[in-house]
Amino acid sequence: MSFQAPLAFIYAGNLHSRIASRILWRLASFPYRTEDDIYAGAKAVRWRDHFVPERTFKIDTNAHRSPLKSLDFVTLRVKDAVADSFREAIGRRPSVSSRDPDVRVHVFLDATTCTLYLDTSGEPLFKRGRRDHVGEAPLKKNLAAGILRIAGWAPGTPLIDPMCGAGTFLSEAAEISLGRAPGRARTFGFETLAQFDARAWERARAEAQAAEKPVKSLPIHGSDLYGRSLGNAAMNLRDAELEGAVTLKQANLLELSAPGASGVLVTNPPYGVRIGEKEKLAEFYPQLGTLLKQKFAGWTAFIFSGDPELARLIRLKPSRKTVLYNGALECRLYEYRMVAGGNR
Repeated sequence: MSFQAPLAFIYAGNLHSRIASRILWRLASFPYRTEDDIYAGAKAVRWRDHFVPERTFKIDTNAHRSPLKSLDFVTLRVKDAVADSFREAIGRRPSVSSRDPDVRVHVFLDATTCTLYLDTSGEPLFKRGRRDHVGEAPLKKNLAAGILRIAGWAPGTPLIDPMCGAGTFLSEAAEISLGRAPGRARTFGFETLAQFDARAWERARAEAQAAEKPVKSLPIHGSDLYGRSLGNAAMNLRDAELEGAVTLKQANLLELSAPGASGVLVTNPPYGVRIGEKEKLAEFYPQLGTLLKQKFAGWTAFIFSGDPELARLIRLKPSRKTVLYNGALECRLYEYRMVAGGNR
């Protein structure tokens, strides 16, 4: 996705986006055939207009169908172009930092075109500014937020995650309900750029803070069979200042009842890639389908899984399937509209 907007929009975009991974600012795009073409195109950018030489920088290169053999060499040539541009213009150059740079430059190559971007986000946007207590296979926060969006869930609608693990769906839903900006507790890459407007950024933060609602009990419920997982969820909610907003309960999924006449159930159950116990899961999935039919009539269930056998074993007919990726793992989000006596 691309868009054109005033620079101040970058502040609001980074602060409020729950689903994006990064917001990149396109600086240049040009044709290439060799690494020398890329060097020349990168050197033509007025890098000194974007950051000062006291800042460290890093180059990240990605490609799709590029004829060039070595992306590492492309990265080196762009690094040299940035350094040489500074050195020739002002007599000194910024240093490279591979671990914690002030400025990140992204290079993308397709078959014929090189595009250069400044990273305005810094750390990926799914990192919300605090270290979470995670379990065995945590969901990224932007993936959880995207699933809630696909599910059509809205604040005020009852929500339950009966296998909540570290509680990612729960905390995302609670923050959405309370009008909290996901980037409220972190810093961003645009703060290191030469064009950074501190006053405009403070205004954006103040407006976001003014829109927040006080913490209250919400119709958001989470449960898990394992006390350790539930403890992680409780600590994450506490660290996010969401204590009291979400109801947690240690319970066997198969013994749960719906916390209302209708609502949205969303969960990421264990699958073979994560715990490697296909036989147990082959017994569990049909029981899950039976539970949904018997106790969640009137609800819409969304089950996110990397197990391609789930749809067959659960013995329900999904009304929709959406392909999503959890990292490199291809997964599916299955939608089940639970109507009494239906869904077989």
